[in-house]
Amino acid sequence: MRQIVLDTETTGLEPRDGHRIIEIGALEIVGRRIVEERRLHLYLNPEREIDEGALAVHGITAEFLADKPKFVEVVDELLAFVADAEVIIHNAAFDVGFLDAELARAGRGSFAAACAKVTDSLLLARSLHPGKRNSLDALCERYAVSNAHRTLHGALLDAGLLADVYLAMTRGQDTLAMDLARAVDGEGYETVDPASLLVLTASDEEAATHEAVLARLAKDAKGGAIWPRQSAAAAS
Repeated sequence: MRQIVLDTETTGLEPRDGHRIIEIGALEIVGRRIVEERRLHLYLNPEREIDEGALAVHGITAEFLADKPKFVEVVDELLAFVADAEVIIHNAAFDVGFLDAELARAGRGSFAAACAKVTDSLLLARSLHPGKRNSLDALCERYAVSNAHRTLHGALLDAGLLADVYLAMTRGQDTLAMDLARAVDGEGYETVDPASLLVLTASDEEAATHEAVLARLAKDAKGGAIWPRQSAAAAS
């Protein structure tokens, strides 16, 4: 399933008070890799003023948005981008609330009905890190995702950071297979390219320590240990 990481910026905090979406940023993940050329970035004219608190967060002014399209003019582009995809949003209740309000104004159905699934990465982070801060900034710090360039919030910027954080949070959850370069042999089996394997050779000190541990275990084992015999057989 395609995955879309999405974020919005708004004129305020509550769609029921008439606040609107002013920016949408989204990018695509396929096979746990960000598809750089598949992204959506829209600025929208909200047809209203922007709260001072919201302006301090994202820095997007009403003057800048005056010549931008209205939501109803881009709704088809947005719905086509998220169709049949799992959409990942941090604090999804907030963004989906605004998206549903905009879709209702445009005479469309709910956002959840437009995509295959909505995943809240904030809920996922809370389940993985209970009792800890799980804001996007906190997760960037926890997973070593650089957000030094994030002086203000931005929908596409934040979607990019969230994509990196989400991939870090979910690494290893979907499969136990190693993430190596793969090929398919003539019988349809996946094979690993040996050139993609990183081989680390033990130092002389590490090898000596390993042999000492094996010798101690062999001495303590009742009936003798099998690995010295197997090692000798493999060497012969």
